[in-house]
Amino acid sequence: MFTPEMLESVKKVEATRAARMQTEPRRMTAEEKDTLLKAFHPDYRADGFAEIKIGSNKGEKAPLELAQLLNSNSRILGVDIDLNNVDYYVYVLVIGGGGAGASAAIEADNAGANVMIVTKLRIGDANTMMAEGGIQAADKPNDSPVQHYLDAFGGGHFAARPELLRRLVMEAPDAIKWLNELGVMFDKDEDGNMVTTHGGGTSRKRMHAAKDYSGAEIMRTLRDEVINRGIPVVDFTSAVELIKDDRGQVAGAVLLNMETDEYLVAKAKTVIIATGGAGRLHYQNFPTSNHYGATADGLVMGYRAGAPLLYQDTIQYHPTGVAFPSQIFGALVTEKVRSLGAMLVNVDGEAFMHPLETRDVSAASIIRECKERGKGVETPLGQGIWLDTPMIELIGGEGTIEKRIPAMLRMYLNYGIDMRKVPILIYPTLHYQNGGLEIGGEGFTKTIPNLLVAGEAVGGIHGRNRLMGNSLLDIIVFGRNAGKAAAAKAKDVELGEMNLDHIKAYADELEAAGVATGDVSPLLLPKYARKGR
Repeated sequence: MFTPEMLESVKKVEATRAARMQTEPRRMTAEEKDTLLKAFHPDYRADGFAEIKIGSNKGEKAPLELAQLLNSNSRILGVDIDLNNVDYYVYVLVIGGGGAGASAAIEADNAGANVMIVTKLRIGDANTMMAEGGIQAADKPNDSPVQHYLDAFGGGHFAARPELLRRLVMEAPDAIKWLNELGVMFDKDEDGNMVTTHGGGTSRKRMHAAKDYSGAEIMRTLRDEVINRGIPVVDFTSAVELIKDDRGQVAGAVLLNMETDEYLVAKAKTVIIATGGAGRLHYQNFPTSNHYGATADGLVMGYRAGAPLLYQDTIQYHPTGVAFPSQIFGALVTEKVRSLGAMLVNVDGEAFMHPLETRDVSAASIIRECKERGKGVETPLGQGIWLDTPMIELIGGEGTIEKRIPAMLRMYLNYGIDMRKVPILIYPTLHYQNGGLEIGGEGFTKTIPNLLVAGEAVGGIHGRNRLMGNSLLDIIVFGRNAGKAAAAKAKDVELGEMNLDHIKAYADELEAAGVATGDVSPLLLPKYARKGR
């Protein structure tokens, strides 16, 4: 599969391997990291951002593609939606069928609430399924939630909302216990103890995993629990706009059947946005590791209804996406590969950074190596850097890759590449939406009564960068809490007359600002979808 030039570079990687195994590259200083990020991380490219023209975050910047959606009108502006013709009426409406949505629905159901999930594709078709490396929790004797907090707070550039991060780390051990009791098959030793590893930016081994398909295993378990409980799931149906009442409360959502193009009305006393990320917007033309439906729908709906955004200008580019072969370009190569001992190595076989720097620093280092230093490996779609995977077997013993990252091994074997014997080529891929809708500690938005947000659609949990394993954790912690809070709140909610007045008000504000993008939002599917919407 490799070109002659790649094979020549592989020889250099092999020639330096023994020396590299003796000396690990030093970690960067804080000053070096700041300089690197400002020069090479995509978040600092001025031409990748545009101004939000109206709304709560007016005058702030957002990625060009997200700003375009925020500066566009609703897809149902001018459409006659009969809000008196209610198709679904529930106490708790969960928008999104990934890990956060499923966790919320389970806990709402457990609290006795009438709950329903509506999801654009199918339950489980979400970024949760794509997560590989693991889930963090400080549940070992040499660790503590305080240490977890310090790692995550520093890794997020000290920008996380303390009340959100505190909840994340304090409730992490119980989240693992809950998942384990539901049936998640975590890696364990012969005595039944959880096997944990390091992740980038962690000072303790607190990464719990199920091989290298942790997200899929967690989602399998949550989906089974939703189905076994008989919680209604409306598949292939997108929420396209929130409904409010004459008291300013959220009162449900307008839905679109993705197969029939029929609009439906869901009335609800509380609504949980759990719509996931934005990778399929392909910011700055990066490939993405995200699921097909990740188009920032929740951010657009929440913002148009009046909920402010937080850190919408910061995105996580996972440092190790597939750069070759082209058939799986952009697919995630889990950070666990580096946790197990693989080094990042340039075209000349040089290790140019510590393998477990935080993700933003790692991504910026790789981009610098390719763009400024000319040390990248040429590929059909650009450039890449070697991830020296044979080191894993030299460090952990023969069979380590098969045992610890079997899905990754098979993904490459499908294309004739045996990562046990040769290194693999990687380059940063668009991975995670650090910013999202602003919430308080209980999960409610601060401006729209009875509207909650959980999962990747939330801004502020991780600050301006996220550590590995904290996303699978936040969907569980904040998903569960949102379900509990929504169920409790729904008991006291009295809804007024439903309306979509905010859609017309948004359109008027866009017109007054002289903004006419010609697009509608939310996007729902990537622009390269077979059936454009």
